[in-house]
Amino acid sequence: MNYIGSKHKLSSFLKSSIINTVNSDLSNLVFCDLFAGTGIVGRTFKPLVKQVIANDVEHYSYILNRNYIGNHQLLNCEERIEILNNLEGIEGFIFQNYCENGNEARLYYSSENGKKIDAIRLQIETWKTNSEITEDEYYFLLASLIESADKVANTASVYGAYLKQLKKSAQKTLLILPAKFINTKSSHQVYNEDSNKLIKKIKGDILYLDPPYNARQYGSNYHLLNTIAKYDTFLPKGKTGLRDYYKSSYCKKNEVKKSFEDLIKNANFKHIFLSYNNEGLMTENEVSTIMSTYGKYSLETIDYQRFKADKTENRNHKATSTVEYLHILEK
Repeated sequence: MNYIGSKHKLSSFLKSSIINTVNSDLSNLVFCDLFAGTGIVGRTFKPLVKQVIANDVEHYSYILNRNYIGNHQLLNCEERIEILNNLEGIEGFIFQNYCENGNEARLYYSSENGKKIDAIRLQIETWKTNSEITEDEYYFLLASLIESADKVANTASVYGAYLKQLKKSAQKTLLILPAKFINTKSSHQVYNEDSNKLIKKIKGDILYLDPPYNARQYGSNYHLLNTIAKYDTFLPKGKTGLRDYYKSSYCKKNEVKKSFEDLIKNANFKHIFLSYNNEGLMTENEVSTIMSTYGKYSLETIDYQRFKADKTENRNHKATSTVEYLHILEK
């Protein structure tokens, strides 16, 4: 997925920096990715550590991480994937509210793909309700649907708006591709909670933090993925069909520092790593001041290309790159 704040391109930098800092046998350690998003960092460390704890408050993210991190033993879902890809589409909630020729004229998906999403989502739920698939298989199939649906979405990377005409990738027929995960001997933990609440209930060795940097709320930018994930009934609001969504304090200038300090204070982890950048709501000095209060602090930086949705003409950013900070604390 082309995801705001994705650490896919930074995974090598993060991996080497964390390994060099911790400087011990990772195979006996617990690694926590507290704002996991699509789970890229947790996936990187999954085969290296004893256990990964992954968390994100957004439901679509929980499903992705429940599959990529939570699933750790081989599944055989090839026949299920084939059945899903051959389903005849139906005019369900997604089609009616978010698709070409639907009732609301929102052009997030083509008519064909909207119907396929409805049919596939309902079939996965039916299998679960009838106990025809395991919980692991359920999240594997849901993650496969979410990622595959994202590939044919008619948006400019996020779901804050849709394009006026169907772009080429949105005209392609939805094809469910398996969301393949890494097999490991040990099990892992995946949560769908507010990070500042969860931090008081967990402990480990390495805590990786990648909270929102700015005022953009993930719940609004990826609202349609949450709707596919939950497949619940509600009245979509406004031109873009928004649903009610969680509003993070990390996206609020007047709340972010207090939330961040509470998080660091309550973290029962020896090594803490924070990804942030030079355009975040907290300054480099504010972050270093907070973290230095709780132990030995250091900083690493790397130049990083801006997320492409931030380079559009309607934004005020002139730079094509940002400075990515990795704030490091040994508690």
